[in-house]
Amino acid sequence: MGQVKSQFSEEELQDYEDLTYFTKKEILFAHKKFKALAPEKVGHNKNARLAMTKILQYPELRVNPFGDRICKVFSSSNNGEISFEDFLDMMSVFSDAAPKSVKAEHAFRIFDFDGDDMIGKNDLKQVIQRLTGYNNALNESDIDQLITNILEEADLDDDGALSFAEFEHIIDKSSDFTNSFRIRL
Repeated sequence: MGQVKSQFSEEELQDYEDLTYFTKKEILFAHKKFKALAPEKVGHNKNARLAMTKILQYPELRVNPFGDRICKVFSSSNNGEISFEDFLDMMSVFSDAAPKSVKAEHAFRIFDFDGDDMIGKNDLKQVIQRLTGYNNALNESDIDQLITNILEEADLDDDGALSFAEFEHIIDKSSDFTNSFRIRL
């Protein structure tokens, strides 16, 4: 059998398989995709870190209004650079195999722009603006009304923001959340 030479030892591949929702073959494919973003930098350096601008060239992130937030949430560095392990973690969470609860936890972090462990009015406003493309499709009054409607529906303790539990409750009621929260390798 023709074995493809890998930058990773069998033990490393097993660790990645244990820590993600991917098979060894999918892990190697993910590395190929990561390497394709910056072949000159990744080359044979499995510890290379790519700038967010490189990661945002990945087709599904390039068109995602939350691409920068996704990168920030999954980056293990303070400057937003992404290692292969960060990339693998991100792709694993967005895979079809990841459970809804894991997807919900990461979606919450992506939508929590200010990092206060709550999705408040300013966070919701940014979500709405990104989803509508910042093109003034909605005026301030429309946005405020939409935020009010969201909070009336989802803010169970009436504190003016969504906790993770409240966010997860809404996600549980959404039949298409899992389908919309994915990125293909």
